[in-house]
Amino acid sequence: MIIDKILNNNVAVIRDKNDIEEIVMGRGIAFKKRPGDQIDESMIDKVFKLSTKEMNTRFKELLVNIPMEHVKLSDQIISDAKIKLGKGLNEYIYISLSDHISTAIDRFQNNIFIKNSIYWEIKRFYPDEFMIGQHAIELIEKETSIVLPKDEAAFIALHFINAQLDQPNPEISKMAKLISEIETIIKHTFRLELNEDSVYYYRLITHLKFFASRLFAEKTYNDQQSGDLLEVVKIKYRNAFECVNKITIYIKEKYGYDLSDEEILYLTIHIAHIVSESQKS
Repeated sequence: MIIDKILNNNVAVIRDKNDIEEIVMGRGIAFKKRPGDQIDESMIDKVFKLSTKEMNTRFKELLVNIPMEHVKLSDQIISDAKIKLGKGLNEYIYISLSDHISTAIDRFQNNIFIKNSIYWEIKRFYPDEFMIGQHAIELIEKETSIVLPKDEAAFIALHFINAQLDQPNPEISKMAKLISEIETIIKHTFRLELNEDSVYYYRLITHLKFFASRLFAEKTYNDQQSGDLLEVVKIKYRNAFECVNKITIYIKEKYGYDLSDEEILYLTIHIAHIVSESQKS
């Protein structure tokens, strides 16, 4: 195998005999290597070959930004879930779940805890996916000694609910329209195009999907414990917070939905990150 591109010491891009791009992962697999060098196949732990160029691009960017161990954890969880569910999964889950688990671990290490407002609904109506979420938490604890809060079981379950190919969301067109409207407000406020290849863009869109799902299910994410943190965020990300105020007014007028402090907090953070990233591009 010949290295086509090096992402970091543990991840490289190669091309198979049909010139199809593959992502290979293994500890130290690309250490002191250059494009064009041979790769030691015995060091390969995992090979990823996603079906579209867009997914490959997003996955490569994600692999640069998160630890290899988090990707391997996600891969194990997905493998176990496929057996449990006995259903096909959209391969985008390799991106979404890896990113979520890495972010959840990072939040835990920074003492940031998020409550899942539809925890009980997920546990009741999606028991198989919820059990996968519980298994994921147990596996993460086993491999990292990090005990994520129980709410994460429901968050992880949501990724598998959304990834089931034969389970289309009946509200998907409404959700897509809402997400587009919010994105338009962000673009107009900051007068820039968002960097859609950025991992921060992906995280924003993922957050908006869950937000849109709550809005159309008429379930408000309301946790008043975020009050102190919101005050800090207002100051640190002043421009992003002003943008969220515009979004809040728009959502209220058009959809009759009041954003909670918790929703305002995390939307502000996501917008601040993607705007900062896009301004660099």
